[in-house]
Amino acid sequence: MAEEERALLGPGGGSPSAGSRGLAAACDPRRLPHRLLVLALMCFLGFGSYFCYDNPAALQTQVQADMKVNTAQFMALYAWYSWPNVVLCFFGGFLIDRVFGIRLGTVIFSIFVCVGQVIFALGALFNAFWLMEAGRFVFGIGGESLAVAQNTYAVSWFKGKELNLVFGLQLSMARIGSTVNMNIMGWIYSRVQDLLGHTGHSTLGLTLMIGGITCLLSLGCALILAYLDKRAEKLLCKEQGKTGEVIKLTDVKDFSLSLWLIFVICVCYYAAVFPFIGLGKVFFIEKFKFSSQEASAINSIVYIISAPMSPVFGLLVDKVGKNIIWVLCAVITTLASHIMLAFTFWNPWVAMCLLGVAYSLLACALWPMVAFVVPEHQLGTAYGFMQSIQNLGLAIIAIAAGMILDTRGYLFLEVFFSACVCLSLIAVVMLYFVNHLTGGDLNWSAKKREKLQKVAATEKEI
Repeated sequence: MAEEERALLGPGGGSPSAGSRGLAAACDPRRLPHRLLVLALMCFLGFGSYFCYDNPAALQTQVQADMKVNTAQFMALYAWYSWPNVVLCFFGGFLIDRVFGIRLGTVIFSIFVCVGQVIFALGALFNAFWLMEAGRFVFGIGGESLAVAQNTYAVSWFKGKELNLVFGLQLSMARIGSTVNMNIMGWIYSRVQDLLGHTGHSTLGLTLMIGGITCLLSLGCALILAYLDKRAEKLLCKEQGKTGEVIKLTDVKDFSLSLWLIFVICVCYYAAVFPFIGLGKVFFIEKFKFSSQEASAINSIVYIISAPMSPVFGLLVDKVGKNIIWVLCAVITTLASHIMLAFTFWNPWVAMCLLGVAYSLLACALWPMVAFVVPEHQLGTAYGFMQSIQNLGLAIIAIAAGMILDTRGYLFLEVFFSACVCLSLIAVVMLYFVNHLTGGDLNWSAKKREKLQKVAATEKEI
């Protein structure tokens, strides 16, 4: 500690007042103002990637009309994002830990996101849909790995009780990025159209290029973060952040039935949420006769609700426990909202608000369960595998959803999404009984879990 003090105080004097004069609170890595600056940069690090991820959803009618593609081809833009991450989820952490380091890794992944968005926009400008698909592939290489880097920075700068809140804030900022995209890209397209005096692929390309400015903002955050982290490492003699992930594919054979059921819940649930949002705007225009602006607003409500509710539900699940019950509630609520959208003409705001609440709750209750059923040394492999099959599921379901919509229409598509949620529901019920029969701790209350952890700790000491 004395060494750290000397490093911070520098040659200007040994007293704290001299030190604080030499190094203002906002420049001192140990002080709250500096750490809040770092937190803001961390949150904006993923803003561009989440903003641009759903560019196709915000501009579905324009993309299909200007590029002259059907829904299956349109949904391939989402599939191309997911394909590289079927493999990369296993290696993102490894690349950050062993190859690039957190600072260089974050900058490289941010560059991939920027370059991917530029190629995507150029594909529209040159009227080459294959180039747009290539852009989404490159964008996907950077997008998911950047999220891993963001989490690694969070663990490096914030520890203990702060961490849950930091993760919650990062997720909220990601959702704000998605929401802003849904509500602003259509307006930008209209302004570009007014400027050029016509619609068409060049209008679309220019709109996507303007959207890419957010990726440059994120790259700027990555560069400033790298500088501040390097500086803190020198001043505080702290190590560079590591993901701590150890990926061993041989661990897969040791995965329990409970973990495989968690994987099934994850794939089937998210398959009924993200592809639906990807196609949602036109659904609300066609079925409920909404204007383009209204359709964008209702399609983004899931993200709007998720932004403030994710930290709240995170705290709730931490305090109460009973993870399986929360997941069950989320899946049943999601099924109810899809059935309402499919078979009724009730105001869709009700169903979409329910979906937003359920989506936020499931994320907070499902992902932490992995840590309860897997030993610590297998966590990296388990989370990598979970993200990998989630991306595989999303890629396949995105293409399938587009084909169903082209051939059968929206009613069949909603029935398909409802069937996915039903599979997820069956897996949750099975998980409840498997956990109950094997004496697992997935459904323990937080109090019981804490009590048993204390008992285990005292037994260790003895």
